[in-house]
Amino acid sequence: MLSNNLLRAAARFSKPSILSRGLAMGPAAGGEISDELLAKLGSLSTQALVDGLWVMGWPSAQIDNCRPLTPDMKVCGRAVTLNFVPARPDIAQDKPPGGESPEYEAFEKCDEKSVLVMSSVGPWESVGGDIKFLRLKQKNINGLVTDGSVRDTDEIIGYGFSCFSYSTTARQGPAAMQPWECNGVINVSGVAVRPGDAIIGDQDGVVVVPAKVASTVYDIAHGREQIEDIVKEELTKNPGPPGKFYPFMSGKIKVDSPLGQLLATKGITPENSNQFEGTANW
Repeated sequence: MLSNNLLRAAARFSKPSILSRGLAMGPAAGGEISDELLAKLGSLSTQALVDGLWVMGWPSAQIDNCRPLTPDMKVCGRAVTLNFVPARPDIAQDKPPGGESPEYEAFEKCDEKSVLVMSSVGPWESVGGDIKFLRLKQKNINGLVTDGSVRDTDEIIGYGFSCFSYSTTARQGPAAMQPWECNGVINVSGVAVRPGDAIIGDQDGVVVVPAKVASTVYDIAHGREQIEDIVKEELTKNPGPPGKFYPFMSGKIKVDSPLGQLLATKGITPENSNQFEGTANW
């Protein structure tokens, strides 16, 4: 028979398995984005934000196959995340019931500066419809983004918040998937989304700006938009091939290049811009 000391030692090493799993997980959120910075990010195009992340060497942050229900819809807010998992009887039994369900927990965390980001198990599966999303209207949410589909489209459009989804559907979702976790790190069509990340969406798509680098992304993207506006103005006044000025790489523009000389006439120099050679601060 095992001695009492051996049994106690075995118990000590068998119990921490749950604790060690918790310690092995990093924090869900990556940082905080102020209202001021959020508004600045929202003033930029999704193209500029994608370019900013690209310049930094970060992976693609555009959620592909995610389109607005109407062409005029835009989103700009902090992510509240919800993860769905494939349906299974024991998962349905163990999921908190009724109003305690993770999806309703996520709804209650939303406000006018929130974008609810829902990770679906498939593009054609429904993440919800008019009755569930009525609560999002009441919360005055900024928008909803999902790589799944939504149902009751006309009602959702009438609710007034922006909705970006893979498509629309008439089918119900619970037969295929269950909401499982609120405000964890989720995978939306291959893009990682952390709660608190900035979610910016327009006609060209939806971009996830990681909270941890949001300020740097804005500085790069804003500088690029300024330069592109100047180049476009110049080519409008003096028609010709854009190759003289474009494309360009942020942080590598040479002062004596045609683009560098053009920017100097507009007061943009290495002294006040991080777009020139030797000025990159990322």
